[in-house]
Amino acid sequence: MAETLVVTSKIKKIVKEAGFRTGGDFIESLSTKVISLVQASIEKVKADGKKKTLGAEDLA
Repeated sequence: MAETLVVTSKIKKIVKEAGFRTGGDFIESLSTKVISLVQASIEKVKADGKKKTLGAEDLA
């Protein structure tokens, strides 16, 4: 199991307020997606080579 990078209770609250339930594997998969998104942002900034700070513009 990967490290959980999201606040489980807050995610479950959003899902519940929308009238749905959270499956047992949802939080782990969401954290995996967060890791992938962060890693992609890091690679984008590395490739540019002009800065060391990730910003909203690096989310793609």
